[in-house]
Amino acid sequence: MENKSARAKVQAFGGFLTAMVIPNIGAFIAWGFITALFIPTGWLPNEHFARIVGPMITYLLPVMIGSTGGHLVGGKRGAVMGGIGTIGVIVGADIPMFIGAMIVGPLGGWVIKRIDAALEKHIPAGFEMVINNFSLGIAGMLMCLLAFEIIGPAVLVANNFVKECIESLVKTGYLPLLSLINEPAKILFLNNAIDQGVYYPLGMQQASDTGKSIFFMVASNPGPGLGLLLAFAVFGKGMSKRSAPGAMIIHFLGGIHELYFPYVLMKPLTLIAMIAGGMSGIYTFHLLDGGLVAGPSPGSIFAYLALTPRGSFIATLSGVTVGTVVSFVVTALILKMEKSGVQEDVDSFAQSTQAVKAMKQQGTSLSGQVKHIAFVCDAGMGSSAMGATTFRKRLEKSGLNIEVRHYAIENAPPDADLIVTHASLEGRVKRVTHQPLILINNYIGDPQLDTLFERLTSHQAEKP
Repeated sequence: MENKSARAKVQAFGGFLTAMVIPNIGAFIAWGFITALFIPTGWLPNEHFARIVGPMITYLLPVMIGSTGGHLVGGKRGAVMGGIGTIGVIVGADIPMFIGAMIVGPLGGWVIKRIDAALEKHIPAGFEMVINNFSLGIAGMLMCLLAFEIIGPAVLVANNFVKECIESLVKTGYLPLLSLINEPAKILFLNNAIDQGVYYPLGMQQASDTGKSIFFMVASNPGPGLGLLLAFAVFGKGMSKRSAPGAMIIHFLGGIHELYFPYVLMKPLTLIAMIAGGMSGIYTFHLLDGGLVAGPSPGSIFAYLALTPRGSFIATLSGVTVGTVVSFVVTALILKMEKSGVQEDVDSFAQSTQAVKAMKQQGTSLSGQVKHIAFVCDAGMGSSAMGATTFRKRLEKSGLNIEVRHYAIENAPPDADLIVTHASLEGRVKRVTHQPLILINNYIGDPQLDTLFERLTSHQAEKP
């Protein structure tokens, strides 16, 4: 129980970092395209348009992140406070202050939320607007000064330390060792936290100087996941073999990496294959001087190719291919070594039976009319979106008018009749909602989803 709670807390922290970055990914990609096109080494070098690159990465992107973080904690006033504070860390440092924005933004939202709560019952009638504006202005000024003098310099020191450590791995050729951290963390649904909380800020700094960065590729390579799923499609058994081809397409082309996580959790030894594939891919990228101009989100092959700068396509394709081949070979060896071929189907049947019992225990939540089903995941934009779309279409074909939407865990709606989420996220979901949970191991083709669908459609058939 303690381990689950600790994992839920780490996931929640990573999810909060992700929630600051995900809404602004489009702006990051816009900056990446402008950089790839117009810098001196770009596809269409243009000194006039290239002047946009610096201000965007220095001011626009950090302020957007800080404002989003403030909004998550303190609403619209928190967004203003977060933006003001972020300017302080920007001016107080000589690097793109993404980490500083992730600290100051939520802090600003928390501060103004506390100030508003303290003043709420003490504002004379007619003075609400004056006091609210001045309280935000004064608090924003103090936050900006604090960020400029203390937070910014502290973040700069910490950032330079992390950057020097990782750059030393690059120089010594040990960068692939990052896969020993990346791959185990990813299958615990910390992939977004690692990518967008650590590697993206470092990548943006490097890309602003050189026009590309390998940091965008060390945890987002779609190759290892493709190799793993391909091996399950060829050598797997039961449900894993049947579901792998569909998961492979969505993972590699759609960039939803969460789809391969259940396969690793089901066969923990395949984590070795993912680490080997990740390491070999990183080594190939580094050997061929690969890099992307911005973070690929989602991490599909299309995003990889779209964000590859001129002269780096061989490095990109080679790294993805090598990662795929290595993870395929290692996963195939692991699967071939297994002696039992029926255990997985037995486990799937047991899961389905357990789901039926759980649903029956929920009583009125399923026996009555279900109007709103929420699929939730870490960021609310990847696996849950795909799962919600697939399940909604199944219901529509059966004539059921049930609202099915996808959300980030922190935004799980209080009016949902059922919450569908991955089993490894159970502890984190229970921290934010008390609605009935349907725990699954795969957002498509999961036995629990089939059972839920059958219960809903059978209830519909029983109606007069």
